[in-house]
Amino acid sequence: MRTLLGFALAIAAAGPAAAGVQTKDVEYTYEGVTFKGQLAWDDATAGKRPGVLVVHEWWGLDDYAKMRAHELAKLGYVAFACDMYGVGKLAKHPEDAGKMATEVRNNVAVWQGRAKAALKVLADDEHVDASKLAAMGYCFGGSTALELAYSGADLKAVVTFHAALPTPTPEQAKAIKAKILVCHGADDKFIKQESIDKFKAALADAKVDLKFEAYPGAVHSFTVKGADAHMLPGMAYNAEADKKSWQAMQDLFAETLGGKK
Repeated sequence: MRTLLGFALAIAAAGPAAAGVQTKDVEYTYEGVTFKGQLAWDDATAGKRPGVLVVHEWWGLDDYAKMRAHELAKLGYVAFACDMYGVGKLAKHPEDAGKMATEVRNNVAVWQGRAKAALKVLADDEHVDASKLAAMGYCFGGSTALELAYSGADLKAVVTFHAALPTPTPEQAKAIKAKILVCHGADDKFIKQESIDKFKAALADAKVDLKFEAYPGAVHSFTVKGADAHMLPGMAYNAEADKKSWQAMQDLFAETLGGKK
C-alpha cells in the first residue's frame, strides 16, 4: 500500500508541466450519471498512438488502476483508467465493493454502456489512434473488458487479470472483434472451473482467438501487491505471475496494436 501511496504523491508532485508521462482527469456522463477517469500519456512521444482502456477492480477507481495506466503510458500507449461506479464511489470494505459491482453486473446493458462511454473518451482523445484500441482490467475490471468485447466494440485486443469470466451468448461471442488473453491464477478458488469451461466453449464455438494463461501457485488478485492487506483468504500477490502476465499483455499489444514488447 505504501508503494501506491508513493505513486500518488509522485504524480501529484510532478504536476501538469512535468516532462514524460502526463495525467489528466476527465469527467464524462452516461444515462445521467457522472464519472471521472484519468488519462495518461507520454508527451515525449510524437503523433497519435494506440489507446488502452484500463478498468479497475471491484473497489472502484483507485490508485492501483491509475498506476497501471501510468505504466502503459511509459510503454508508449495512451491509457484511460475509467470509472465504472460514478464520481467518488470507492469502497474499502469487501461488502461495499461487492454491492457496487453487483449493481453494475445485474444490468448488462448498463454495464456495457458505461464501458462503451469510457472507451469513447479514450478514442476521442487527441493523442489516440482510434483504429488501434484495446481494453484490459483486473477482477471486476477484466469481466468489464470482456463485456465490452461482447458488445461488439471495435477493439483489437482484450486482456483480463484474475477476472470472473462471464459466458457470452452465441450472438455476443460472434460480435467479438478482439483477440482475447486471459491471465488466470491456476489456484484461484473464486473462479469455478465450470465457469472457465463454459467461457472457453462459447469462444471456441464462435472461433474467437483466445489465449488462456493459468499461472501455477497464483490465486485471486495475484497482480496486486496490496492484496494481502485485505486479509481475505484466497487473495494474495504473486510476483512471478504478475511479471509473466504483464509480459504476455505486452506481447499481445505489440502484435495487435504495434506497441513495444
